[in-house]
Amino acid sequence: MQLEQANVLEALKVVNDPDLHRDIVSLGFIKDLKIDGGRVAFTIELTTPACPVKDQMRDQARAAVLQVPGVSVVDVQMSARVREAVGGDGARSSLPGVKNVIAVGAGKGGVGKTTVAVNLAIALAKCGGKVGLIDADIYGPNVPIMLGMKAQLTTDGQKIVPAEKYGLQVISMGFLTSDDAPVIWRGPMLHGALQQFFREARWIDLDYLVVDLPPGTGDIALSLSQTVPVAGAIVVTTPQQVSLADSRRAVAMYKKLNIPPIGIIENMSYFVCPNCQHEADIFGHGGGEQLAAELNVPFVGRIPLYQPIREGSDSGVPLMISEPDSPAARALMAAAERTAAQVSIASYSRAKIPLTVVR
Repeated sequence: MQLEQANVLEALKVVNDPDLHRDIVSLGFIKDLKIDGGRVAFTIELTTPACPVKDQMRDQARAAVLQVPGVSVVDVQMSARVREAVGGDGARSSLPGVKNVIAVGAGKGGVGKTTVAVNLAIALAKCGGKVGLIDADIYGPNVPIMLGMKAQLTTDGQKIVPAEKYGLQVISMGFLTSDDAPVIWRGPMLHGALQQFFREARWIDLDYLVVDLPPGTGDIALSLSQTVPVAGAIVVTTPQQVSLADSRRAVAMYKKLNIPPIGIIENMSYFVCPNCQHEADIFGHGGGEQLAAELNVPFVGRIPLYQPIREGSDSGVPLMISEPDSPAARALMAAAERTAAQVSIASYSRAKIPLTVVR
């Protein structure tokens, strides 16, 4: 009996994407299927390079095809092509060179939002994604400090050329002001600056553009919602009640602005004693996860209180670079993988989001 592609595809239907809950054949993940005698070769093209179970999917697919009569050898290659989660609409056109905008915000300051945003962006890049980072915290642009950058933005004659570090394309108000110069601007000036960061920069083939927002519920988030389609927002909180209360307001703001909250990250979740390994819940326990369940928002990560995170932020060498194998870095990587998964889910399931004009 001659081996047919239909036999192979039928066998592969037992392999499901754990996030999309559909088989990889109906999702169109199987590419370049070739049969040569008893040898079968194909590529599984995922929706994100940050898939934590891609090796399991590869092994499951190989085992399934080996069960087909006549198959002796199976060669499976893994690749990824990030899809756009949400397109433009009448008021907000898609951003050239960018597939997905991910906002990272917090209801209050002091929760480590920028630290999380920077390490999240680096983690996505380490997974193989093409990533950009906008420091939209105009009043407190700390991204250059955390990345160890003193670059000045340049132009190519038409567009602003983002600076580059650790595989990221980066733009920050910190590149345009001196360290001790305050930015004293009203709302329209903030909106104009954000428009320039998005529209007048030459972003090159980005899968994800991470936007570090100022804390709270102010002008920048409103400007973001009116400027570009946003795949979703990650809200950073700590376990303590005052932070959770403000995070609840932040989630409500994003929903009102039609920016879907796609994840809550609990930062400074616990402290592990370096001597005895005892875990201490300094700021409380489980608050972020409870909040996520209450608001029906995915809980994407719990990041410990770990001194090298602070040291890396101060020295310009983030933890994902200085200690990529540490438990805290692995927690950040897991949060990045879950964030990418939520963007992938949105790319398949989200209906077009109507624009609400906030007055």
